Formats: sequence, C-alpha cells, structure tokens
Amino acid sequence: MRSVTYLDNNATTQLAPEVLDVMVPLLRDGYGNPSSIHELGRNAAKVLEEARGRVATLAGCREEEILFTSCGTESIHTAIQSALAIDPDKRHIVTTAVEHSATIRLCEHLAQRGYEITSLPVDSSGRLDLEQLAAAIRPDTALVTLLWANNETGVLFPIPEIAEIVKRKKTLLHVDAVQAFGKLPLALGETDIPFLSASGHKIHAAKGVAALYINRRVKFVPLLRGSQENGRRGGTQNLASIAGFGVAADLARQHINNRQILEWRNAFEENMLSVIPGCRVNGDRTNRLANTSNLSFEGVESEGALILLDKKGLCCSAGSACTSGSIHPSHVLKAMGFSNERARASLRFSFGRYNSQGDLARACEVIPSVIEKLRALAPAGSPVIRAGK
Repeated sequence: MRSVTYLDNNATTQLAPEVLDVMVPLLRDGYGNPSSIHELGRNAAKVLEEARGRVATLAGCREEEILFTSCGTESIHTAIQSALAIDPDKRHIVTTAVEHSATIRLCEHLAQRGYEITSLPVDSSGRLDLEQLAAAIRPDTALVTLLWANNETGVLFPIPEIAEIVKRKKTLLHVDAVQAFGKLPLALGETDIPFLSASGHKIHAAKGVAALYINRRVKFVPLLRGSQENGRRGGTQNLASIAGFGVAADLARQHINNRQILEWRNAFEENMLSVIPGCRVNGDRTNRLANTSNLSFEGVESEGALILLDKKGLCCSAGSACTSGSIHPSHVLKAMGFSNERARASLRFSFGRYNSQGDLARACEVIPSVIEKLRALAPAGSPVIRAGK
C-alpha cells in the first residue's frame, strides 16, 4: 500500500500495535465462549471482565456499568429505546440539529411512530443555548439525547451543565460520546449522566466493538434480549475485539493529556489561514476537541478537493464518514447557518497520536496546491479569491 498522510481520525483510527498483539492469540487460541463453564469458557470470561474493567477505568465508572455492544450506533439506539420503554406514556424527545446520523435517523423513525421530536438549533459557532434546552424539556419528555463532541466540527457541548439541567427537570439524558471518549477525561461515577455511548474504533481498537455506560441507579430495558452481558444484551460477545478495546482504553488513558495533537492542529490551522486566501475555520475555535479542524475554502467544491487530495495520498473528509457520498451539504454546517456554498466548500481534518511532524509538513505542502489548482480550474466568471478577502 502506498504511503498516506492520514488526517481522518474522526472517521476511524488505525489499530494500535498493542491491540493487535492481544487480539491475535485470542482469535487463534482463545476461542472459548465466555458463557461456557469449561476451562476455555472460564478463560474467555476472565478476559471479558478484565477488558470491562479497563474500559470502566477510562470512563471513570464501575465495571458493572459498562455494557459491550457492536458499534456506536447500537449503543445510541439501545439507550434511546431503553429510555422510551421505561415510561411509554412519555412521547417527547429533545435532541439537536447537529447530531450524528445514528441519532437523527432513529428520531425520524420514532416521529413516524407518533413521537414528538424537538430538535434544538445551534449558533454560528455550533454552540447550544442552555436556556432554550431547559425550556424545551416538558413533563412528557422521555429523554434528552445529544452529542458531547461534534464529529464534524469537534465543538463541545457543556455536558456537566446539561446533565444538571436535565436532572433538575427529572428527565433522562443520553450522551453520544463516540468522539469524546478517550479524548476528554471522564469521571462518569461523579456525574448525573444516565447513559453514555462510546466506540472502540475511534480510539485505535477494532471496528465492531463499542460500549454503553448505564448508570447503576437507572432502570434499563434491553434492546437485544438474551442472557449475555448480565441479561442486558443478547448475543455472544466479540471477545478478541473487546479485549483489544480494553487495551486501547488503557492506551487512551495514558495519552489523554498529550498536547502534541493540539499543537499540530493549531500549527496546521495557522498555516492554512495564512497561506490560503478565503480559508475559514468552521465552529468554535476554543471549545472543541484538540484534534479536529473543519475548514472552508471559498470557491472550492469539497468533492473535487477530496479526489485530488486522495490522489496525492492525503486522507481527510467532507464531514461524517457515515454520510459520505451524500449530495447534500453537511447538515451540521447548515444548522450553524452556513450557505450551501460554504458547507460544500468545507473539509474536516482530524489528527491522531500516530500522526507525525512529517504529516503536518506534508499537509501544509499539499493542501494549498490542491486548492490553488481547483480555483484555477473554476469556470470563467467565478469570483477571484485574493488574500484578505
């Protein structure tokens, strides 16, 4: 495979070598079912619970509060459906206009079944009005469900304050922390968050493994019924990937305060803004994930930019990987009030701990040349982009 500069870590991350090292022996020799009572099964059960403890340590909660699932989407759907099942008379859900498609599509489906969905707006920086949130919660609100860190812009919602508001309103809260987990220090045992979703492949574990935090004081109704996971999720556990998730959680905890990624991201943005006329940062530049940079390049279509960047070996995205191929502009950027043109001229760059100074230098070399080439190919009569404009 050719050498690539990978700046798409919000879409997925490469497998950590330590994760692969623990997975391979389990795939080869540790094939016991954790529910079996023979030695292979007992060994598998021990591996399962060790991994649960490692993920719980990263989350800052008790081991029994971690439920393993197959992906972030399953964790999100499980939390939402459980909240609705707890009190079927409550038919109102509060969410936001900038959620991941996993939440949006489920809410659209629930609306067709008679649930009322309140989708709160954000401002031009992607921030949420907490007074508006509090006012939206009603006696018949079953759940508030929202992101901690936006997957496209990296903008952070103030979850501790939101949790206090929701608790005061005596409503359940689900936090989609798929992008935040492993990037922000967590102490869920000290919060009032009932449900929180996380995913392994965002922190250098394998795809196909995720987790749902369920506060031990909250009633829970399973989505997949069965005897596994203490009766909370049916289906034989993906043992090798779960063990890898545990190792990845340990590694994430060790690197969680590493400022190198933030320094790379900031240097990258400073270069883009100074070298490329008509370049702007999308979203709150302060209150966001340290690794995420969403930039718009005036007069450029992101689809063409992605094609040329890929040819030069640079990987990034035009938004969420789960909506790639869509002809529509980013719903996140549109919700922030951006025009179709600006939304379609935007690219997301997301750094990870396996990036290097060389990746930063390569990006700062390649991206300006691609943007310049695309602008030179623009149809006659298109606006001329000059520095300072």
